[in-house]
Amino acid sequence: MDIYSLVGFVGMACIIGAYAYLTLSKAPNPFILHGTNLLGAALLTVSLLVHTNWPSLVLEGFWAAIAIYGLVKAIRSRPRPDAMEKIP
Repeated sequence: MDIYSLVGFVGMACIIGAYAYLTLSKAPNPFILHGTNLLGAALLTVSLLVHTNWPSLVLEGFWAAIAIYGLVKAIRSRPRPDAMEKIP
C-alpha cells in the first residue's frame, strides 16, 4: 500500500466518522460534521488524483461542495457578538 492509498483510507475514515457522528449525536455540531466531511473529501481527492477513478473524484467534488455550503451556513447562523451585547 502506498502513501496515497493510506491518505485515502484516512479520508474514508473521516467521512464514515462524520456520518456516525451525525447519526449518533442528539445535537451534532455543524462545524465538526461539515469540517470532518470536508477533510475526508480533500484526503480522498489526494488519493484519487494519483489512483484516478473519475466517478469517485466527481463524487468527492460534490461532497466537498456540500460540506463547504454547510460550513458557510453554520457561520452565517451564529449569533453576532454585537447582537449579544444588546440583550438585557
